[in-house]
Amino acid sequence: MPPRKRTTASAPPRSREDEDGNGVELSPSGKGSTSLLSTPKPRGAPAGLRQRMKAKVGELEKDVEEISVKLKKREDGHYSLFAAPGTPFNEIDLSESSFFKHHDHQHDLPQPKSWKAWVFGRKFFFPAGVLFGIAIALWAMDFTALPSDMRDIWQTLPTALDPRDLLANLTMVEGARKALENRDFTVGEELVATYGLEKHHPIILIPGIVSTGLESWGTESVARGFFRKRLWGTATMIRAVLSNKERWIQALSVDPETGLDPPGFKIRAAQGLDAASEFIQGYWIWQKIVENLATLGYDTNSMDMAAYDWRLAYYNLETRDAYFTRLKGKIEVMHRHNKQKVVLCSHSLKWVESDPTENGFGGGGGVAWVEEHIESWINVAGTMLGVSKAMTAFLSGEMRDTVELHPAGSWVLEKFFSRRERAKLFRHWPGASSMWMKGGNRIWGHHEAAPDDPPDATDTHGRFFSFRHPDVSSDEAGLTKSTVSPNLTLDDAGPYVLTHTPPAFQRMMEMNYSCGFETEEKKLKENDRDHRKWTNPLEVRLPEAPSLKIYCLYGYGKETERSYWYMQGEYEHDDTRADGAEDTAYCDAADPSNQCDNSTTQRTALDFPLARKHWIDSAITVKGSLPEVRSGVKFTDGDGTIPVLSLGSMCVRGWNGTTRWNPGGIKVVTQEYKHSPEVLDLRGGAQTADHVDILGSSPLNAAILKIAAGRGDLVKQQIGSQIFDYTEKMEWD
Repeated sequence: MPPRKRTTASAPPRSREDEDGNGVELSPSGKGSTSLLSTPKPRGAPAGLRQRMKAKVGELEKDVEEISVKLKKREDGHYSLFAAPGTPFNEIDLSESSFFKHHDHQHDLPQPKSWKAWVFGRKFFFPAGVLFGIAIALWAMDFTALPSDMRDIWQTLPTALDPRDLLANLTMVEGARKALENRDFTVGEELVATYGLEKHHPIILIPGIVSTGLESWGTESVARGFFRKRLWGTATMIRAVLSNKERWIQALSVDPETGLDPPGFKIRAAQGLDAASEFIQGYWIWQKIVENLATLGYDTNSMDMAAYDWRLAYYNLETRDAYFTRLKGKIEVMHRHNKQKVVLCSHSLKWVESDPTENGFGGGGGVAWVEEHIESWINVAGTMLGVSKAMTAFLSGEMRDTVELHPAGSWVLEKFFSRRERAKLFRHWPGASSMWMKGGNRIWGHHEAAPDDPPDATDTHGRFFSFRHPDVSSDEAGLTKSTVSPNLTLDDAGPYVLTHTPPAFQRMMEMNYSCGFETEEKKLKENDRDHRKWTNPLEVRLPEAPSLKIYCLYGYGKETERSYWYMQGEYEHDDTRADGAEDTAYCDAADPSNQCDNSTTQRTALDFPLARKHWIDSAITVKGSLPEVRSGVKFTDGDGTIPVLSLGSMCVRGWNGTTRWNPGGIKVVTQEYKHSPEVLDLRGGAQTADHVDILGSSPLNAAILKIAAGRGDLVKQQIGSQIFDYTEKMEWD
């Protein structure tokens, strides 16, 4: 590009004198007619150097040329300056300039490599070596040495990996994450906009069994490493189980004799709203309800979490932790501070009425306390009449979630945490025994039929446990009355489970729980003073509080385990002792009256067996059966954990109106939510009705917020299941 000249406005010729008086004539262009080296005019003395320089600078200012400069980066990473085209100084190398020099960083720039350099580099050899090692290991492996279930797993592994499957899974996870984030606070915001809801009644949230986090406070040497760490409900639990399973089991187990802390350990419930907001980070429980209540103006002055150590029986929960005393005081403080009665979500209220002087156990609040302090009780997916899977957990440490695992997961679980260990752990949690099934055959059916049997049933839930003989095929054709025995109804199954558990567990059940059915009003009144009855709504009355309102909120439409096929095995050693006693430990199968339908081995006196093996008969799957039978489990309607029969029977029948169990005529409203999960949401989305995930569903959150805001009138009865038909078939009188 040629240099451009700056143009200036033309000016008339002018002249001026230098400091010595010599005249200098300037041309119209601004250039002097003489140069710095020209001979001065004859007149006057010659101009001095300083003056002539000043004059020349002035001339140059009138004619300044713009110089085009280019800075260009070369292929080797250095820079060149292009400033004077057509001259030897056009390209100036700046590689030696300290400013433009890269201080050896140019060596870090990616340089093109040949294929030889790449093949013999570490980026090729390392992954190639790993793949080669795996190939050698697989070639040398003897697959016949694997356990049979592991061989089955190997055969089911995919032979090829489709990247589209991975992409689809990643897309699903991302969609689920966004769905969960987008629903935060939305229920509360919509209710505020629609109804103008705001904080009204203070509310206390009471978590369910296994929801509350448990942390260690022991300072003995065996527990000091766990101090102030949560051994239940955080990632610390997983690390503790993986690093020292035996120590973790020892810490989480309750002493079977005292029902309190085992020697050397002290486990306590976490406190505050964080105690049950999340189970493990990212897996929320009560967090969505807390968020939506906050949009109405709730905070820690008007909302609290009454967390408790769910391992303890209720009597010991008060004895050790004064839990009910503190709950009663918390209700009274919130009532006084907020000047409104309290909403509970959710728990039993009999303790607070009981006179401790007369009955030896109780809060001494009297019959008027509930009427004065409690506005509503929100019963969210409550285990009113028990849970089927609790019975199998105590007997064999199993439930559907374990028997339906993929063979790989089942094998790992059994090797790492056996059925026997799981059953022993459940029996060391007396609080979990509150989920024992209640009401017997009058509620759950008999040998011929059960209230929740489907139409045209080919089997019945009334036979709660059915035992297949070991030498009989699992095909439907081979399952007859002569090849399946015993068949146990719930009246039989309860005692059967107890007789196959240690004496300490049996004593704990007798001292803390009752699972019967009471119809006599005189006896019901007497039960007001018996703490063993307070967890069974069929044996105790509701408070006489006419203004109290009860809301039963739960899900339906999800298959739920209800009854089981089982297998009996031989006897085995068990230091806790269960059902073996002297010669009864060996059962003579030759005598049909003994009902020894399974093979047992006789043992010597020094090798005496103590407990009998039991497991869910996962080989039984009967396609097209009614009710459905899969992997030894018979299914019914429910929320995935609790059958509808247990969730709703008391709400729509036992407590409906003024009954022997509801003498005060407390109003009971039932809302059922159809399970309608969203495919892309890992937790089911806004319309889920799963037992745990329902705490994040929009309909449930909306109902809780309306009740807390004093608009319980907006929560109407809503029934979608067959619960009315079920209760009509029960024996209530």
